[in-house]
Amino acid sequence: MIGKTARAARRAAKRIAPLVRHTPLHHSVAFSERLGANIWFKLENRQETGSFKLRGATNRLLTLTDDQRARGCVAASSGNHGAAVACAMQQLGVAGVIFVPEGTSSAKVEKIRQYDGEVEFFGTDGLDTEQHARAYAAQHDMFYLSPYNDEEVIAGQGTIGIEILGQLPDVDVVFIAVGGGGLIGGIGSVLKNHDPGIRVVGCQPVASPVMARSVEAGEILEMASEPTLSDGTAGGIEPDAITFPLNQAVVDEWVVVDEDEIVAAMRLYLRSESGAIEGAAGVAIAGLLASAAEIAGSNVVVLICGGNISAETLNQLE
Repeated sequence: MIGKTARAARRAAKRIAPLVRHTPLHHSVAFSERLGANIWFKLENRQETGSFKLRGATNRLLTLTDDQRARGCVAASSGNHGAAVACAMQQLGVAGVIFVPEGTSSAKVEKIRQYDGEVEFFGTDGLDTEQHARAYAAQHDMFYLSPYNDEEVIAGQGTIGIEILGQLPDVDVVFIAVGGGGLIGGIGSVLKNHDPGIRVVGCQPVASPVMARSVEAGEILEMASEPTLSDGTAGGIEPDAITFPLNQAVVDEWVVVDEDEIVAAMRLYLRSESGAIEGAAGVAIAGLLASAAEIAGSNVVVLICGGNISAETLNQLE
């Protein structure tokens, strides 16, 4: 499973290279001094559309047949995947619609529309939005582009792992925020295939720790999600999600953080790194801060998965 995903990621890296940015790996002096480790931030917030999601969306659209592209594409998203799909569809001349939950960040909705994406609202939890979008796609004979439950989407996200190894070959630990599990599944497969000793840490908010709790239980659980700054990781997981066994295989440990920890992490990053990040990235940093004792002296990469944050939320942080 790990080797297959890693090989798919290598193919994806070549496929998407003309359309997706190679993002910086930034060494943080402030965080390194604070934690007594070498801390690096992988800046996917500088990716086109402001998040890592463009990688998976672009790879999936490029692997569709001409007929599938002609019939159009449907996606479900709390925002970032939707913007990525809209951007990729615009670049490749594919029509489609993006479903988002009610209450989705205004910044993320505007980002989708920025790429001429058609937005429809449905549901309150990521899972019910996904199920509705799948049904819509089937009814209209269109292709449903999953945010995580798709091998080629996972492979696209895994290209980040290839970049990390090229930028920091002796990486020891990575911290990654987890929602549906495609990001950590892809990156983790690449890293573990290269060196099984690299520690992969999954980070989730206490308001929606679905994957962490499911892995602990040995089965995908149905759990209600509470409001969280980390809207990009909130919501349920599809019952047949291929990311579940992949997460079981590649994630060494889970860190669950509360909203106060997420806010503190986002504020610390904003002040020390002079950059705004979204809540899901704050979850990964909060996971890092909660693991200070375990990472001393290590080469650590934290995935800054996105930077799409509303002006209102940013003002509250400042």
